Amino acid sequence: MKAIINVKIYDYESYIENGFCIYGKEINAVGNMKNFPDFDGEIIDGKNKILLPGLINSHTHIYSTLVRGASIPFNPKSFRDILEQLWWKFDSKLDNTSTFHSAMVYGLESLKNGVTSLIDHHASGIDIIGSLEALKKAIVDKLGMRGIFCFETSDRFNVEECIEENLAGLKYDSFDSKGMFGLHASMSLSEETLDKVSRVLKGAPIHVHVAESIEDEEDSIEKYRMRVVNRYLNYGLLNKDSILAHCVHIDEDEAKYISQNKAVIALNPTSNMNNAVGAFNIDMFRNNDIQILIGNDGLGTNIAKEWTYFFFAGKAGINDAAGIGFDELLKYINGSYDYFGRQMGIKIGKIKEGYVADFVLVPYLNPTDMDRNNAFGHVFFGLFDNFKPSCVIVKGKTLIENYKSIFDEEKLYKDAHKASKALWKRLGDA
Repeated sequence: MKAIINVKIYDYESYIENGFCIYGKEINAVGNMKNFPDFDGEIIDGKNKILLPGLINSHTHIYSTLVRGASIPFNPKSFRDILEQLWWKFDSKLDNTSTFHSAMVYGLESLKNGVTSLIDHHASGIDIIGSLEALKKAIVDKLGMRGIFCFETSDRFNVEECIEENLAGLKYDSFDSKGMFGLHASMSLSEETLDKVSRVLKGAPIHVHVAESIEDEEDSIEKYRMRVVNRYLNYGLLNKDSILAHCVHIDEDEAKYISQNKAVIALNPTSNMNNAVGAFNIDMFRNNDIQILIGNDGLGTNIAKEWTYFFFAGKAGINDAAGIGFDELLKYINGSYDYFGRQMGIKIGKIKEGYVADFVLVPYLNPTDMDRNNAFGHVFFGLFDNFKPSCVIVKGKTLIENYKSIFDEEKLYKDAHKASKALWKRLGDA
């Protein structure tokens, strides 16, 4: 057992001004320092720090890591151009080696930003089979994080292999790793492919891009005479807890179907702004009581920043300065922990007895009074903009201490650099 003492504790619900947390893989006890029991285990002094649950990235593309700095001709005029000129060209050259080293870097940088769990949406054209195992090996086995993995089935790839790999991922059954069934987006999925998926899905949740750009809806209407969500609904794919990423251009009927089928939406504010695809309509999601998750679509690793951009972009999207309040934002943050815990079969996101010991210590000196009623205001405006934990603990194990990881970072980056050279050569030969 270990104990963190003399620390502010906040879990987006409860606040302790000067508290302690005793933990192993799970939290054993939490309380005020005046009630700290006799303890003979390792003690971590949390003075001038705040203890928070580790963050969750609910939609990312780990494979994007090794594109950093690559010189690829790029002059997009539309969202499809972005895919064809950059991402589809890049992911077509990924093998399991580059996937693994992408994950090692991405996972490490996520941990340094306080992200302890990831939900990934993977694509790799050279190696489909074994790609989810490569991700799991890096994120879960090597780095000690938690992850949910899937392969984005697309007609760009060998569909049979995509299906096989997703079914392999669905067999993951631990508190550390799980699988979903990945689909890319309507614009790259034929009726034949959706029919094949529907025959093997057996109620599993899907993870798919939905109406990220208006082109996805236009393509669906032109080819199939229906909107994107209706396509998935017609094939029985819109299962409970399915993740529909983006949903920038869905309409009210689609929102209603998402709600009725208890699927969730993963928003990616920074990516949407970067790709200039438009702004999500928080009113539509709110009015249909849709659960909101936050991801970043593989653009960086700072999920605290994504929550702030969601807050600001959500207001801008409906042109209402009071459009999202802290109570609503807290509902979504707590809901993201509930969602992830439900998938993994764990209690996560609270600093309470019986919950997993996945949390972060962040230095913080409050310049004004801080209590249960305003603690989130301090976290949101004082920490989220530049979220740098000094200590990151997952499953009770300290992975980051004094801002340094327990891993051989020089070797990790050197290996990734070597893998990137081979990948970039393949890109150059394309």
